[in-house]
Amino acid sequence: MTRGRPIAFSPDEAANAAMQVFWSRGYESASTRDLLAAMSLSRSSLYQAFGNKEQLFLEALRRYRESLVGRLGRRLEASPSAVDFLASLFRETAQEAGSDRAALGCLIFNSASELGQQDGLPSQHARQSIAAITALFQQAVERAQAEGDIDPDRDAAALASYLTMGMAGLRILLKSGSDTHQAGQAVELLLDGLRR
Repeated sequence: MTRGRPIAFSPDEAANAAMQVFWSRGYESASTRDLLAAMSLSRSSLYQAFGNKEQLFLEALRRYRESLVGRLGRRLEASPSAVDFLASLFRETAQEAGSDRAALGCLIFNSASELGQQDGLPSQHARQSIAAITALFQQAVERAQAEGDIDPDRDAAALASYLTMGMAGLRILLKSGSDTHQAGQAVELLLDGLRR
């Protein structure tokens, strides 16, 4: 039995290039031609390495989610307090107003907004990615409660959903062109809501 031709490119680099296409164009609008051009691959190499467009998207979203949640988790651990972590995260995000990064938005929130409650794996994985962010926020809230900065009687899961909603809304504000002042004011109101 003969084996297929060995893969002569970096799957990591190719998947990261595809992630950038999905991030900037969205799942539906990212054509196979766009993906092949960004990845510098032939159609047969894409299918050999990743399967199809859907499987490639799932891999790109997984990479994005694991990188983001992993980075934020390490940042939370290193932060002097959970409230400091949350405040700095939201304030720094607001400071991105007007940048190319702000215009891209977040691949997770972009995908969840685009795919909504459709059937199929892309929509399911987008929802799972939202859940991963919310779980990280719940971890931060529970730590802040243990540190005495958030009332321990408040529902940590509800506050985590509140933070996810706040970050999703902030990303949309920034993507739509809000300035630093407007975004910053919204963030301060959101952070005040945590302490009440």
